[in-house]
Amino acid sequence: MKKRIKRIYQLFFSEKQRIKNRLLFNQTISVFYRGNTCYCNCCGKSFRKFKPKGTALTKRENAECPYCGSLERVRNLLFYIENETGLLTGKFRLLHFAPEWCLLPVFKKAANLDYITADINPDLADHVVDIMDIPFEDESFDYIICFHVLGHVPDEKKAIEEMYRVLKPEGTALIATIIDLNNPHTFETDDADTPQKRLYYYSEPDLLRLHGTDFDQRLTQGGFKVEMIDYPSVLGEEIKRKYVLGDGKRELIFKCVKN
Repeated sequence: MKKRIKRIYQLFFSEKQRIKNRLLFNQTISVFYRGNTCYCNCCGKSFRKFKPKGTALTKRENAECPYCGSLERVRNLLFYIENETGLLTGKFRLLHFAPEWCLLPVFKKAANLDYITADINPDLADHVVDIMDIPFEDESFDYIICFHVLGHVPDEKKAIEEMYRVLKPEGTALIATIIDLNNPHTFETDDADTPQKRLYYYSEPDLLRLHGTDFDQRLTQGGFKVEMIDYPSVLGEEIKRKYVLGDGKRELIFKCVKN
C-alpha cells in the first residue's frame, strides 16, 4: 500500500516539486526541534538536535538541519567559502554541480556572482550537464563546486579532465567525496552491479567506487595542484561541535587549483 501511494505521488508531482514539498514539510515540523544546542550557518537557525541521515550501514544520528536540510559537509563548505574565499563578494563565475538546495539562496544573493547550477537531472539544476562532457568553452569559470559527485560518475578520470578544461588558469575547484580513511586505495569492483551490492561494497546504493586516502592523487593526475583541507580542525572543536561539522569521512575539502 505504501509503495502504491508513493507511485501515485510521483505521478502527480515532478522531482523538483517533490523536493520543494519535502523542504516545506521539513520547515513546518522543524518547530519540534527548537532549541539552542545545534546551529546551522546555512539558514541561521538553531535546534536542540539535528535529524539523522544515512543508510542502515552509515546512519548518522545528528546530521541534517531540520529546517533547510544542510548536512555536515555543506555547513563546513559554507564556513570555508565565507572565511577563505572572496566568492560571495567578488566578481566570479561559478559552476556548481549537483547544487545543494540549502546553498542556492546563499549564492543567488551574491550580487556579483555569475552562478550556474548543473546536474544530469533537469529537475535538480538550471542546466542539464553531464560532468564527463561539460558543454562550456575552455577556461570559462573561476570556481567549480563538486561535492559528492565523483563517486557516482562512470568515468571519473574524464570528469576531472573536463573540470580542469573549463576552469580559468589559477581557477579553483572545491571537491569532496566519501573517503574510507582506513584504506589507502580507492576501491572499485565489477561485482558491484546492483544497488544492493553497491550498498554492501561502497556503503551507498548508487556509488560506483569508495574513495580511499589516495583521492588527492587521483585529482593531481588530472593536472590540478591539490590541497586537502580538514576545515573543522581549523575552526576548532567548539565550532565543530556547535555546528556539527562531521568526522572527516565526508567533509574533507580538496582545493584543486588549475596550474
